[in-house]
Amino acid sequence: MGYELFELFLQTFNFVVIISNMEHKFTNLQQMLQHNLKNYATKDSYGFAGKKAITYQEYHNKVASYAALLASYGIQKEDKVALLSPNSPQWCMGYYSAIYLGAIVVPLLNEFSEHEIDNILEHSETKAIFVSQRFFEKHKDVLQKYPLVVDVDTLEVYKADNAPVEKQLKMYFSKPDDIAVIIYTSGTTGKSKGVMLTHKNLISQLKQLFILQPVHSYDVYLSVLPLSHVLEASLCFLYSIMRGASIYFLRKPPTASVLLPALKQVRPSIMLTVPLIIEKIFNSKIYPELTKTPLLRTLYSIPFMRKVMHKKACAQLMETFGGRIRFFGIGGAKLDKTVERFLLEGGFPYAIGYGLTETAPLLAGANPSMVRLQSTGPAVEGVTLKINNPDPRTGEGEIWAKGDNVMKGYYKEPELTKEVLTEDGWFKTGDIGFIDKKNILFIKSRLKNVIISSNGENIYPEDIESVINSFKGVLESIVVEKKGKLVALVNFNIDEMEKQYEQLKENVSNRVDEIKDELDTRVEKLKSELVEYVNSRVSKSSKIAYVIHIKAEFDKTPTSKIKRYKYAFV
Repeated sequence: MGYELFELFLQTFNFVVIISNMEHKFTNLQQMLQHNLKNYATKDSYGFAGKKAITYQEYHNKVASYAALLASYGIQKEDKVALLSPNSPQWCMGYYSAIYLGAIVVPLLNEFSEHEIDNILEHSETKAIFVSQRFFEKHKDVLQKYPLVVDVDTLEVYKADNAPVEKQLKMYFSKPDDIAVIIYTSGTTGKSKGVMLTHKNLISQLKQLFILQPVHSYDVYLSVLPLSHVLEASLCFLYSIMRGASIYFLRKPPTASVLLPALKQVRPSIMLTVPLIIEKIFNSKIYPELTKTPLLRTLYSIPFMRKVMHKKACAQLMETFGGRIRFFGIGGAKLDKTVERFLLEGGFPYAIGYGLTETAPLLAGANPSMVRLQSTGPAVEGVTLKINNPDPRTGEGEIWAKGDNVMKGYYKEPELTKEVLTEDGWFKTGDIGFIDKKNILFIKSRLKNVIISSNGENIYPEDIESVINSFKGVLESIVVEKKGKLVALVNFNIDEMEKQYEQLKENVSNRVDEIKDELDTRVEKLKSELVEYVNSRVSKSSKIAYVIHIKAEFDKTPTSKIKRYKYAFV
């Protein structure tokens, strides 16, 4: 109770003072860095799970040394400084050292191919690159084409066109409309564009975040999403600078064997995730346990008992996450309805947000006290949302947004910018949704994903996929149109079947073909059962014709959204 009262005190008494002070203190990221040093110098800043974090004073000293190196090689305001590295305290140092000088950060997604990296570095006119040793070795031929290449961990200069010249280090204070970062998206459509976010975009977003879900200097993040994506960069990294919170990173990808020990070590109070992470936990661990016997399945089918079971399972989930999670933010894609119902009924402190790279990112969101099933919540403070040209029957249409967090435009792409930004400042999100009478936003689909039926009805593949993903043995799916029919591309969870097949193959070599046929038969039966299951739960126009088994995991963006364009012609 004491913690809750303290939280309430902070949100009521200090809230107005903090927000009003921020209004004139922070017009750029440099001022925010100074505020951080003044108020949080002795606080823990960044570290790796299981290790001691450095203080913010130490972080500031490192940022200054990184900035001094850049300045000695002639990097100055408006120059582009790229970052290619896994999440780490050093990534954060490299980012803010460019900001220190008034330069523009170009974060590169680790998943980018060498061809993509080369195109982005050339298109952005990058003059300096901070890179980890692993990625330097992997992309050495491309990276060495550019003027300055520096190891982000050690500050070893891998390549420099000019000799360093010692200069007096001086912080440059940007104007609100100056570009702070250019983020090249790797979206589901395959077209990578450079999103220009200004200091005003990012600062306004942080103010909006504080109003929605306050973060304080005693909060601890465990970072599992890529910092090169705006979701983690804004809601985790930059927010921690503003509020003096601590962040711990993983040295390896967040597999179960890496994540579980880290959760015990860090015991985070805040985490940001994408739906895929919690969906995998629910579908592979929690749901099988809740329904593993006929009796449990019967109890689970009774709403009251299901809620009781969900509360118990969520209590165990809370312990798995370290026992002190107070905000579990989910964004980047639509959360499966069954999984969300589990979190909601179980009382897990989750919340869903909606936004895009172009909006820095948040447009709408909730905190754990205001969630509604399958909603993203209302527009955040300072953002106006509207449904453009809504369907008179459903109220659904393209979501348009206006606010200080809307991007300046796409770098060197004036025509593309005009396609999404109206003259009076509305940003066309490309998403279909509706706003209810309480001003709560609901997302239906990406505009490009909508399938028009023969009778002119809009079919939202995400709704069908939600039903598919609730079927036993399904890991992931997408629905596409082929010759006027709806087809489900499904990745079944047949690992155990394949393991059994491999074991039998070793022991009974003369039955290999027979066992392989049995495995194929089981998959075909699953496909047939899935078609029947889905079609009994969707409208006539949303019924699927057949299922295609996708054996490998779907190719995804860094925020775990399936790259649909790659499967359009499967």
